[in-house]
Amino acid sequence: MKDVTAAIIIRGEEVLIVRRAPGEKHAGSWEFPGGKVEPGETPEACLKRELAEEFGIEAEVQKFIKAGLYEYPQGSIRLLTYLVKILHGEIELRVHDRCEWVGVNQLLNYELLPADVPIADYLQEYLS
Repeated sequence: MKDVTAAIIIRGEEVLIVRRAPGEKHAGSWEFPGGKVEPGETPEACLKRELAEEFGIEAEVQKFIKAGLYEYPQGSIRLLTYLVKILHGEIELRVHDRCEWVGVNQLLNYELLPADVPIADYLQEYLS
């Protein structure tokens, strides 16, 4: 099982989601930003690294929100979700082709990756 992180970045009443670009695995699907935890790396360090690499932003991981398990055809993941604050930088899309700031009640109107759907459900309760 792989550990994967997801950042919940809130601006006002909205949360950031990003869409995977053509040519990427699961292209066209939306997700919360994050990525795979590397060997010897903490989930918090992973999120900071992934946000810097994929979006050019410096971030602070503030608190753990939720963990969820999901079985994809290629293997199982444990999705670790954290509340994250952007400290510096503007979002640059380096791996994704779109980003949207979305009200939590609108998240399920997007084609989210299956592992991200329970997080969207949780956020509707947590942030509403």
